[in-house]
Amino acid sequence: MVAGGYLLGDGLLRAKEAERSVTVRGLAERDVTADLATWTISYSASATDLGEAQGKVRSDTQAIEAFFAGLGFPESALQPTGANVSSYTNRGVTTYTVRQRLSLRTNDIARAQKAVARQFDLVSRGVFLEEGSGMSYTFTRLNDIKPEMVAEATKNARASAQQFAEDSGAGVGPIKDATQGYFSIDARDGVGGGWGKSDSPYKKVRVVTTVNFNLD
Repeated sequence: MVAGGYLLGDGLLRAKEAERSVTVRGLAERDVTADLATWTISYSASATDLGEAQGKVRSDTQAIEAFFAGLGFPESALQPTGANVSSYTNRGVTTYTVRQRLSLRTNDIARAQKAVARQFDLVSRGVFLEEGSGMSYTFTRLNDIKPEMVAEATKNARASAQQFAEDSGAGVGPIKDATQGYFSIDARDGVGGGWGKSDSPYKKVRVVTTVNFNLD
Protein backbone atom coordinates (compact mmCIF):
# COMPACT_ATOMS: atom_id res chain seq x y z
CA MET A 1 0.00 0.00 0.00
CA VAL A 2 2.82 2.39 0.84
CA ALA A 3 4.58 1.59 -2.44
CA GLY A 4 1.36 1.94 -4.37
CA GLY A 5 0.66 5.28 -2.73
CA TYR A 6 4.14 6.52 -3.64
CA LEU A 7 3.80 5.50 -7.27
CA LEU A 8 0.39 7.13 -7.50
CA GLY A 9 1.67 10.32 -5.94
CA ASP A 10 4.72 10.36 -8.19
CA GLY A 11 2.51 9.85 -11.23
CA LEU A 12 0.27 12.77 -10.28
CA LEU A 13 3.32 14.96 -9.75
CA ARG A 14 4.68 14.12 -13.16
CA ALA A 15 1.26 14.72 -14.72
CA LYS A 16 1.08 18.12 -13.04
CA GLU A 17 4.54 19.00 -14.29
CA ALA A 18 3.51 17.96 -17.81
CA GLU A 19 0.75 20.54 -17.67
CA ARG A 20 3.27 23.32 -17.06
CA SER A 21 3.38 24.82 -20.52
CA VAL A 22 2.56 28.05 -22.32
CA THR A 23 1.13 28.50 -25.84
CA VAL A 24 2.18 31.60 -27.75
CA ARG A 25 2.18 32.89 -31.29
CA GLY A 26 5.18 34.06 -33.25
CA LEU A 27 5.08 36.45 -36.19
CA ALA A 28 7.50 36.82 -39.10
CA GLU A 29 7.17 39.36 -41.91
CA ARG A 30 9.35 40.07 -44.91
CA ASP A 31 9.22 42.63 -47.71
CA VAL A 32 9.82 41.11 -51.13
CA THR A 33 9.60 42.16 -54.77
CA ALA A 34 7.52 40.21 -57.27
CA ASP A 35 9.43 38.15 -59.82
CA LEU A 36 6.63 37.56 -62.33
CA ALA A 37 4.46 40.08 -64.18
CA THR A 38 1.44 39.14 -66.28
CA TRP A 39 -0.74 41.50 -68.26
CA THR A 40 -3.86 40.38 -70.09
CA ILE A 41 -4.75 43.04 -72.64
CA SER A 42 -8.35 42.99 -73.84
CA TYR A 43 -9.39 45.16 -76.77
CA SER A 44 -12.25 45.25 -79.23
CA ALA A 45 -13.68 46.87 -82.33
CA SER A 46 -17.29 47.27 -83.48
CA ALA A 47 -18.71 47.87 -86.96
CA THR A 48 -21.77 47.07 -89.02
CA ASP A 49 -19.48 45.09 -91.31
CA LEU A 50 -17.80 42.05 -89.76
CA GLY A 51 -14.76 42.31 -92.01
CA GLU A 52 -14.25 45.93 -91.00
CA ALA A 53 -14.33 45.02 -87.29
CA GLN A 54 -11.90 42.17 -87.87
CA GLY A 55 -9.57 44.47 -89.80
CA LYS A 56 -9.54 47.02 -86.96
CA VAL A 57 -8.66 44.30 -84.42
CA ARG A 58 -5.82 43.05 -86.64
CA SER A 59 -4.52 46.61 -86.87
CA ASP A 60 -4.74 46.99 -83.08
CA THR A 61 -2.86 43.70 -82.61
CA GLN A 62 -0.01 44.99 -84.75
CA ALA A 63 0.05 48.25 -82.79
CA ILE A 64 0.25 46.36 -79.49
CA GLU A 65 3.02 44.09 -80.76
CA ALA A 66 4.96 47.13 -81.96
CA PHE A 67 4.44 48.82 -78.60
CA PHE A 68 5.99 45.96 -76.64
CA ALA A 69 8.75 45.41 -79.18
CA GLY A 70 9.67 49.07 -78.83
CA LEU A 71 10.04 48.57 -75.09
CA GLY A 72 12.48 45.71 -75.64
CA PHE A 73 10.24 42.71 -74.91
CA PRO A 74 10.98 39.56 -76.93
CA GLU A 75 8.28 38.40 -79.33
CA SER A 76 7.69 35.26 -77.23
CA ALA A 77 6.62 37.36 -74.21
CA LEU A 78 3.31 38.20 -75.90
CA GLN A 79 0.83 35.44 -76.69
CA PRO A 80 -2.82 35.42 -77.89
CA THR A 81 -5.17 34.01 -75.26
CA GLY A 82 -8.56 34.18 -76.91
CA ALA A 83 -10.97 35.94 -79.24
CA ASN A 84 -14.72 36.08 -79.76
CA VAL A 85 -17.33 37.72 -81.97
CA SER A 86 -20.74 38.95 -80.86
CA SER A 87 -23.51 40.85 -82.58
CA TYR A 88 -26.75 42.68 -81.86
CA THR A 89 -29.45 44.08 -84.13
CA ASN A 90 -31.14 47.42 -83.57
CA ARG A 91 -33.85 48.64 -85.98
CA GLY A 92 -32.72 46.18 -88.56
CA VAL A 93 -29.05 47.14 -88.39
CA THR A 94 -26.63 44.48 -87.15
CA THR A 95 -23.48 45.57 -85.35
CA TYR A 96 -20.59 43.15 -84.93
CA THR A 97 -18.08 43.34 -82.06
CA VAL A 98 -14.78 41.49 -82.28
CA ARG A 99 -12.78 41.04 -79.05
CA GLN A 100 -9.19 39.92 -78.79
CA ARG A 101 -6.97 39.14 -75.79
CA LEU A 102 -3.19 39.11 -75.66
CA SER A 103 -1.18 38.10 -72.61
CA LEU A 104 2.21 39.43 -71.61
CA ARG A 105 4.29 37.24 -69.28
CA THR A 106 7.70 38.38 -68.12
CA ASN A 107 10.20 38.18 -65.26
CA ASP A 108 11.55 41.64 -66.12
CA ILE A 109 9.65 43.59 -63.47
CA ALA A 110 11.29 46.94 -64.20
CA ARG A 111 10.41 46.69 -67.89
CA ALA A 112 6.86 45.65 -67.01
CA GLN A 113 6.44 48.73 -64.82
CA LYS A 114 7.66 50.88 -67.68
CA ALA A 115 5.09 49.31 -70.00
CA VAL A 116 2.25 50.02 -67.57
CA ALA A 117 3.37 53.62 -67.16
CA ARG A 118 3.11 54.06 -70.92
CA GLN A 119 -0.09 52.11 -71.56
CA PHE A 120 -1.92 55.23 -72.70
CA ASP A 121 0.43 55.24 -75.68
CA LEU A 122 -1.73 52.37 -76.91
CA VAL A 123 -4.86 54.48 -76.51
CA SER A 124 -3.23 57.26 -78.51
CA ARG A 125 -2.64 54.71 -81.27
CA GLY A 126 -6.36 54.04 -81.40
CA VAL A 127 -6.42 50.82 -79.35
CA PHE A 128 -9.56 50.59 -77.22
CA LEU A 129 -8.47 48.89 -73.97
CA GLU A 130 -11.39 47.25 -72.22
CA GLU A 131 -11.94 47.22 -68.47
CA GLY A 132 -9.85 44.60 -66.68
CA SER A 133 -6.72 45.18 -68.76
CA GLY A 134 -4.11 45.55 -66.03
CA MET A 135 -0.73 44.27 -64.90
CA SER A 136 -0.63 41.65 -62.16
CA TYR A 137 2.54 41.05 -60.15
CA THR A 138 3.26 37.73 -58.42
CA PHE A 139 5.96 36.52 -56.02
CA THR A 140 6.71 32.89 -56.89
CA ARG A 141 9.77 32.16 -54.71
CA LEU A 142 7.91 31.60 -51.44
CA ASN A 143 9.51 28.18 -50.87
CA ASP A 144 12.95 29.81 -50.90
CA ILE A 145 12.20 31.94 -47.83
CA LYS A 146 9.81 29.65 -45.93
CA PRO A 147 12.43 27.91 -43.70
CA GLU A 148 14.01 31.19 -42.58
CA MET A 149 10.64 32.78 -41.89
CA VAL A 150 9.40 29.81 -39.85
CA ALA A 151 12.60 29.92 -37.81
CA GLU A 152 12.14 33.65 -37.28
CA ALA A 153 8.51 33.19 -36.22
CA THR A 154 9.52 30.44 -33.79
CA LYS A 155 12.23 32.66 -32.32
CA ASN A 156 9.66 35.41 -31.90
CA ALA A 157 7.32 32.96 -30.16
CA ARG A 158 10.08 31.87 -27.75
CA ALA A 159 10.69 35.51 -26.80
CA SER A 160 7.01 35.88 -25.93
CA ALA A 161 7.09 32.64 -23.96
CA GLN A 162 10.14 33.87 -22.07
CA GLN A 163 8.23 36.94 -20.96
CA PHE A 164 5.36 34.81 -19.68
CA ALA A 165 7.78 32.50 -17.91
CA GLU A 166 9.59 35.34 -16.18
CA ASP A 167 6.28 36.72 -14.91
CA SER A 168 5.46 33.34 -13.38
CA GLY A 169 8.94 32.62 -12.05
CA ALA A 170 9.60 29.77 -14.46
CA GLY A 171 11.93 29.03 -17.36
CA VAL A 172 11.18 28.15 -20.96
CA GLY A 173 11.88 24.55 -21.89
CA PRO A 174 11.75 22.71 -25.21
CA ILE A 175 8.89 22.91 -27.69
CA LYS A 176 6.01 20.63 -26.76
CA ASP A 177 4.18 21.02 -30.08
CA ALA A 178 3.83 23.63 -32.79
CA THR A 179 1.58 24.55 -35.69
CA GLN A 180 2.75 26.45 -38.74
CA GLY A 181 0.28 29.08 -39.86
CA TYR A 182 -0.77 30.04 -43.37
CA PHE A 183 1.66 32.11 -45.43
CA SER A 184 -0.01 35.23 -46.83
CA ILE A 185 1.31 37.50 -49.57
CA ASP A 186 -0.26 40.95 -49.74
CA ALA A 187 0.62 44.37 -51.04
CA ARG A 188 3.38 45.95 -49.00
CA ASP A 189 1.47 49.22 -48.80
CA GLY A 190 -2.22 49.63 -48.14
CA VAL A 191 -4.78 47.19 -46.84
CA GLY A 192 -3.78 43.55 -47.27
CA GLY A 193 -6.05 41.63 -49.62
CA GLY A 194 -7.69 44.81 -50.89
CA TRP A 195 -7.00 47.30 -53.63
CA GLY A 196 -3.41 47.12 -54.78
CA LYS A 197 -2.79 43.52 -53.78
CA SER A 198 -1.77 42.36 -57.26
CA ASP A 199 -1.10 45.58 -59.15
CA SER A 200 2.00 46.41 -57.11
CA PRO A 201 5.29 44.48 -57.39
CA TYR A 202 6.12 45.28 -53.76
CA LYS A 203 4.78 42.57 -51.46
CA LYS A 204 4.77 41.66 -47.79
CA VAL A 205 4.99 37.98 -46.84
CA ARG A 206 3.56 37.10 -43.43
CA VAL A 207 3.31 33.93 -41.34
CA VAL A 208 2.12 33.26 -37.79
CA THR A 209 3.15 30.11 -35.93
CA THR A 210 1.53 28.72 -32.80
CA VAL A 211 4.04 27.12 -30.43
CA ASN A 212 3.47 25.32 -27.13
CA PHE A 213 6.56 25.47 -24.88
CA ASN A 214 7.18 23.38 -21.78
CA LEU A 215 7.95 25.42 -18.67
CA ASP A 216 10.80 24.42 -16.35
